[in-house]
Amino acid sequence: MPVQRRSAQRLARILDACAELLDETGYEELSTRAVAGRAGVPIGSVYRFFPNKRAMAEALARRNLDVYADRISARLAAPGQPPGWRAAMDVVIDEYLAMKRTVPGFALVEFTVPAPRESREANHEVADRLLRLLAGRLGLDPADDRLRTVFLVGVESADALLQLAFRTDPEGDPEIVTETKELLRAYLARDLDSAPGTAGASESAVTAGSADGTETNGASLTGGTLGRAPGHP
Repeated sequence: MPVQRRSAQRLARILDACAELLDETGYEELSTRAVAGRAGVPIGSVYRFFPNKRAMAEALARRNLDVYADRISARLAAPGQPPGWRAAMDVVIDEYLAMKRTVPGFALVEFTVPAPRESREANHEVADRLLRLLAGRLGLDPADDRLRTVFLVGVESADALLQLAFRTDPEGDPEIVTETKELLRAYLARDLDSAPGTAGASESAVTAGSADGTETNGASLTGGTLGRAPGHP
């Protein structure tokens, strides 16, 4: 166990260093040697975990997705969190926005490395992860093909619109963030208002999220805005 703990701590330092350097140099200039120096570990320790920088960035992306899911779960379990899918979707958006604004490296490596093809594949994984995460709370069937498609379209739509928000404003254009939430509520209502276990149409009166994407009365969708760094896929 001590050996495993040391190994996990070293891996965490490597990924932390990778994230910091992504913000400073970008993905193209990232190198395993620079990461080793920043993490204070021998270069061999980096290669023990990762054969190249792409594998390292992919591991960072997987960690980001785990952190994102944990943040959403914690928010949804917090006392006073409003019930219903609209409030839950707002949490999904607000936590994504918060990570975009505060988590090192997230501007370039969210849930995948900077490449359009992998980004599309990653959105499938993000959509399925969100559906599984919310299924119990909202009474949804995570194996329902229709819902999987609906969640994928929602993720793809939010991804594109929030990228636009951050191209317009380094902190995420508040008006575009608000419109993104409204668009998602309107799209998801068709399927989630009629889903067993959801609050249905009575949720329509739930207070909308604040314009700047911060949580207000539980109404916001993902806690991190699409990054402020150029070159985001």
